[in-house]
Amino acid sequence: MPDSSRYSLAVLLPCYNEGLSIAQVVISFRKALPGARVYVYDNNSVDDTAQQAALAGATVITCKRQGKGNVVRQMFADIEADIYIMADGDGTYDANAAPRMIDALIADRSDMVVGTRRNITADAGRRGHAFGNQMFNQVYQAMFGRDFTDIFSGYRVFTRRFARSFPAHSAGFEIETEMSVHASTLRLPVTEIELDYGRRVEGSTSKLSTFRDGARILKMMALLLKETKPFVFFGWIAAGLFAVCSALMIPIMLEFFATGLVERIPSVMLAMTLLVGAMLSLSCGIILDSVSRARIEQKRIFYLSQAPARDERTYPGAAPIEERASTLPVRGTGT
Repeated sequence: MPDSSRYSLAVLLPCYNEGLSIAQVVISFRKALPGARVYVYDNNSVDDTAQQAALAGATVITCKRQGKGNVVRQMFADIEADIYIMADGDGTYDANAAPRMIDALIADRSDMVVGTRRNITADAGRRGHAFGNQMFNQVYQAMFGRDFTDIFSGYRVFTRRFARSFPAHSAGFEIETEMSVHASTLRLPVTEIELDYGRRVEGSTSKLSTFRDGARILKMMALLLKETKPFVFFGWIAAGLFAVCSALMIPIMLEFFATGLVERIPSVMLAMTLLVGAMLSLSCGIILDSVSRARIEQKRIFYLSQAPARDERTYPGAAPIEERASTLPVRGTGT
């Protein structure tokens, strides 16, 4: 079993109005990881989240910019550690699974371990979230690859190198999607461990808005697709424009071959405009694809330039490869 005691551990808990559950979450992580320091980032809570976290022994830091993405960006910038453990403050993730996730990070030489949720439908009985989660995962896999089966899990373990190289552009709950895309784009080694997903403490409510946050996540996916795979993004646009152009032109061409006349001049002009738009879109995709590849190479070089840990002799990747972590079902991908 890999020895995680050599590394500095930081538990990061972004919170917004989690006063009913945060104390128990902090206590659970302190018991599960005695050598770790627990940080609670209070994101403008109007309840007693900060007080409860402090009383439970956490270091409480205030993040004024609203949104989970803004909190994660500040956490990665503020905290210095060899291994980061990120979870939610609502008590739905099992703190006792954290040591096994850390062991998997070390043994598999991964940069990120994701705790995938086994009983997601138990989240306050909101089956709509489970359906949306499944749908978005399928969309993600179609766009970026099959590295992940639960892109929205908030229970993750990272190496220092991942945290330092992650740009974190997102402002809200779409931050987990951006993390997954970052790993898929750079082809970083990742591991998934299936864990039970608990219920919220009675009286607390989810901060997710099914339609608003769903729309924001779709927008983020489209933006990341444009930034990382512009040829695919603009190719789809070109294909759509060409399909409409063809639908307009085929009847006109058939009429021309039959009569030798073209009577629907406005339709012809519209079709030609769409054809020009399709050609321009395809050209943009080809050009931007080269730019995107150069940016990805720069990101990869920056990622490699980050020291894995304060002492490279204790870098998590130094664990013998034959060491395997945990008896939980593990799914891993690598470079």
